Amino acid sequence: MIAPHGGELVDLLARGSERQKLVERAGSLARVDLSPKQAADLELLAVGGFSPLRGFQGSDDWRRVAGEMRLADGLAWSIPVTLATEAEASSGDELALHAPEGRLLAVLTVKETFERDVELEAERVYRTKDRKHPGVAALVAEGARCVAGPVRVVDLPEHPDVFRPYLLPPATSRAEFAKRGWKTIVGFQTRNPIHRAHEYITKSALEGVDGLFIHPLVGETKSDDIPADVRMRCYEALIAGYYPSERVVLAINPAAMR
Repeated sequence: MIAPHGGELVDLLARGSERQKLVERAGSLARVDLSPKQAADLELLAVGGFSPLRGFQGSDDWRRVAGEMRLADGLAWSIPVTLATEAEASSGDELALHAPEGRLLAVLTVKETFERDVELEAERVYRTKDRKHPGVAALVAEGARCVAGPVRVVDLPEHPDVFRPYLLPPATSRAEFAKRGWKTIVGFQTRNPIHRAHEYITKSALEGVDGLFIHPLVGETKSDDIPADVRMRCYEALIAGYYPSERVVLAINPAAMR
């Protein structure tokens, strides 16, 4: 099994007394209400899905990712992970990050605030500035001003009950692969039901590896996409009837679509 990106699987979840102190301190901090996309990014930061990142990216990372698809230190990274907000803050301040429904999720220690060039990011990431493109529209709506810095997470965003059996963050999924004795795994990430061509390529891939990791994106997608809970039932049916179930792991990817 390959090492995590950057060599270390990050875990930003505060536990025990540290968590309690963060919760108590957050009550006196300036509050930032996250969008569903920002909350999804925070979850991926927290559980190591965005390893080796330990917080929302600053100007140096943003500039190089947008221009060269690399972090400031040279590690490959294709899309900026920034926190756009109008919250007033200076270097060294702390901000309480809240879920869209209001729950406290994390405390961010501000390293810097900066203005990103949304037109440049749209052109470099999406290859268009057309506001009809859903990614560009979301980027422009967020605004240019960003706050960057490391986060400590006290709670993860909530997911519907139907997803709970499939909450396998990176450390848990890697442990499941090891438990099954898998050394080579092919991952299939999708925001659609698996159709015949998908079935063909994933079964073909299974001929050369130990296991298949079906990893559907269940964060915010386009308004006309098939709902995630419907897609999950499709994946369950396929695994039960069309795949060798002992060679498949199904787990949600909480990311928002980009």
